[in-house]
Amino acid sequence: MNIRYHVELSEAERCELTGLLNGGKRPVRKLKRAQILLAADSGVSDETIASSVAVGGSTVYRTKRRFVESGLAAALSEEPRAGAERKLT
Repeated sequence: MNIRYHVELSEAERCELTGLLNGGKRPVRKLKRAQILLAADSGVSDETIASSVAVGGSTVYRTKRRFVESGLAAALSEEPRAGAERKLT
């Protein structure tokens, strides 16, 4: 994790994340990613973000990396899981 990714949210992205946190039922992982991005935009350190959101440092790093490389939608969504597909539903 040598690369430091700098998160700069536009006003529209900030409003979208704030609305996501304020309303309705959402998956907890998505809400935590939104909290990470808002805190990173404010200039909070990765270690402080990890402890306040109750996630690992690697989660903060991956979320910031995905935002910088692929945008907001990719940063909030789940990455495909490794391994074989489920056989039962």
